[in-house]
Amino acid sequence: MIGFKLNGRNVETDAPPTARLLDILRSEFALIGTKEGCGEGECGACSVFVENHLQNSCLIPIGSIAGAEIQTIEGILETEQFKILDECYSLAGGVQCGYCIPGMIMASIALLTKNPHPSEVEIREGISGNLCRCTGYNMIVDAVKHAAKCDGVWQRK
Repeated sequence: MIGFKLNGRNVETDAPPTARLLDILRSEFALIGTKEGCGEGECGACSVFVENHLQNSCLIPIGSIAGAEIQTIEGILETEQFKILDECYSLAGGVQCGYCIPGMIMASIALLTKNPHPSEVEIREGISGNLCRCTGYNMIVDAVKHAAKCDGVWQRK
C-alpha cells in the first residue's frame, strides 16, 4: 500500500508503484478535474500540487509520492483563491471548453503565490506550461492580472 495525503485526507492505494498519479486520481479517487491532455508533461491539463509545487501528474509514478501531500483542483474549490480566479476567468472570458482550465487555475495559483503582482510577461511565463486551444491566452492573462489585484489571498496554507 502506498499512502499519501490527498486534498487534506489520508488515503492509500494498492496500485503498482509505476502507475501514474493522474490515472490513480481519476480512477480510484474519482477526481476527474485533473485531465489527461498529452500524457507527456507538455500541456498542463493534469497539473496538481505535490508538496505545494505545481507538477504534471501524468509524469509522476504513484510510488514516488508515498507520504506526500497532493492537492488537486477539487481540493482548492472551496478556497478564496479559487473563488477569485473562477470569477476573474469568467469575467475575462477566459473559459470556453473548460478542458485546460483546471490546470490553468492551478498554474495561476502557483504563480500568484510566488509573485502576487506579476507583470504580463511573468504571467505568460507562469502559464507557459499549459496549453489552451479554445480561449486563447490574452483573456487568461487578463483574468490573472485582475486576480492579482486581490491582495492578501495568495499565501499558500
